[in-house]
Amino acid sequence: MYTENDVLDYVTEEDVKFIRLAFFDLRGIQKNISIMAGQLKSAFTNGVSFDASAIYGFETPEKSDLFLHPDPTTLSVLPWRPNTGKVVRMFCTISYPDGTPYKKDCRSLLINAVEKAKKDFGIEFRFGTEIEFYLFKLDEKGSPTKIPFDNAGYMDIAPEDKGENIRREICFTLEQMGMMPEASHHEEGPGQNEIDFHYSDAVTAADNAATFKWIVRTRANSAGLYADFSPKPLSDKAGSGFHINISCSDNSKKENVIAGILKHAEELTYYMNNTEDSYERLGSSKAPRTIAWGYENRSTFIRVPATTNEDASRIEIRTPDSECNVYIVFTLLINAALDGIKNKLAPPEPVKDNLFEKSAGGKYSTLPDTLDSARIIAEKSSFIKEALGF
Repeated sequence: MYTENDVLDYVTEEDVKFIRLAFFDLRGIQKNISIMAGQLKSAFTNGVSFDASAIYGFETPEKSDLFLHPDPTTLSVLPWRPNTGKVVRMFCTISYPDGTPYKKDCRSLLINAVEKAKKDFGIEFRFGTEIEFYLFKLDEKGSPTKIPFDNAGYMDIAPEDKGENIRREICFTLEQMGMMPEASHHEEGPGQNEIDFHYSDAVTAADNAATFKWIVRTRANSAGLYADFSPKPLSDKAGSGFHINISCSDNSKKENVIAGILKHAEELTYYMNNTEDSYERLGSSKAPRTIAWGYENRSTFIRVPATTNEDASRIEIRTPDSECNVYIVFTLLINAALDGIKNKLAPPEPVKDNLFEKSAGGKYSTLPDTLDSARIIAEKSSFIKEALGF
């Protein structure tokens, strides 16, 4: 947990030459500007201006000046850059020129949701993520193909699994940047992989997930491969999910949390599944479309995993995919959970049926089946407007 003075001292003592100031557009795509080490003190004091009209979902040209303010607690060294003349990265908050927080800064939205839970409810949420992705070969021009790196299956080993060395390099890099990967393995699809993170507070978990995608793409590119996080890159193979595990500091509120998230499932879908291909993934290959929950049931929207700890409060949200803006999704999940707690909502009975079977699936409500229908539901939602403020 570095302070501004800690970071300034580190930059001087460790021969840091470039500082990358990172932030996110409304799609969750990471952006950055690099400044020289000599400009860092000014960045802490005054911020660094940028043209918001060039960022997706931000401001229009006539009033487009916004400012980045680096968060010193997020300092990370980029281990693949030279040791002489190091490069570091910090995430930023965003403000208007007068210093007022920018309303579309998705990282600040999540920070505010965390503070609301703690201040108004005395509750903290912990998040862990399981992120799937494909590795594809490049053609002779260096462009991505749809040829998988291998033809291995779920939890296969070498030589069938050709991704284990890349996963190892990814995990080493994450550790060097202060993150805690928990497990990694080959997934169901050819060339498909998964790396899971140990749980942490919501903001750290979101930062880690965003950084993870960057690291995977960087390491894959170094190996002459392309990392694809899209939800359905191969139409006849398993899609890639972004499973979100949530636990509440007050385990007695677990069912209220489940009920609140289920209540707002349709409204959340546009943000958890925000591409056309997202809806090709839902409803098959362990990607639920049904609004239900169950113990150990991977066909439901919410799964309560088996545990040897009787007090464990973890639940798993199984529908999101990695194209989502993780900061906005975590913000909405926290607000939905708090709605369940505030109003003491109770969930329906847990489901034991396999909802991927047509005979069982027809008994329950389902998520929107297209991006357009999900968008319409979100646009009409007072819950979404209140949670996001725009």
